[in-house]
Amino acid sequence: MAVALSTLVAEADRYLNVGKIADYCPNGLQVEGRAQVRRIVSGVTASQALLDAAVEAGADAVLVHHGYFWKNEDPRVLGMKQRRLRTLLLHDISLLAYHLPLDVHPEVGNNMQLAKVLGLVAEGPLEPDNPRSVGLVGALEAPLTPAEFKSRIQLALGREPLMVEGAASIQRVAWCTGGAQGYIEQAVAAGVDAYLTGEVSEQTVHVARENGISFFAAGHHATERYGVQALGEYLARQFAIEHRFIDCPNPA
Repeated sequence: MAVALSTLVAEADRYLNVGKIADYCPNGLQVEGRAQVRRIVSGVTASQALLDAAVEAGADAVLVHHGYFWKNEDPRVLGMKQRRLRTLLLHDISLLAYHLPLDVHPEVGNNMQLAKVLGLVAEGPLEPDNPRSVGLVGALEAPLTPAEFKSRIQLALGREPLMVEGAASIQRVAWCTGGAQGYIEQAVAAGVDAYLTGEVSEQTVHVARENGISFFAAGHHATERYGVQALGEYLARQFAIEHRFIDCPNPA
């Protein structure tokens, strides 16, 4: 089976409500390839490694969370950017990228998918009064010690998270995938026992320690592997096309 590229993009844009979400990059079709799509390859970032793997897999389109053309980036097509775009254009492969719309989606979103992976029950947004709130608040089914929650994260994500131990027992949790360590202040205000994200900054550790909250940095890449997979599977079901997720490991 095949689907028109325009139809595929329109459905992904609609499903993720792209028109309602302001972002730092263009969401949707970033590079136009062949008109018909039979096989999608998805990945976290449109790196050269992913593009090469997509060519090898015979992909018609690449679907990612981190695409190109970010706000304030150098617009010139040089070096790494030139090589990446040349790979896509030479092989007539489309690039679809969804950033914040994929973080916040209530079904295939990165935060909701991470909750499923870690056994967290989402209850609502981290910032209820902020229409652009990305993070979530919820709970574990049963309390865990910080060490037990760390072990659960490591087992599920395949990497050891950085941990700042605060509350002796963890049940209420706030989380936001990727580089959202700055949301720890909102997590403290929400009264949770722990905050989980991908990255850590120097000041994050002090905020956690001085507010008695446990903090876990499980990796930007590791926490954002699941939304794009779920979106790829959704599109594959909708249009009876092939989808394959390719993980290009990244320790950050």
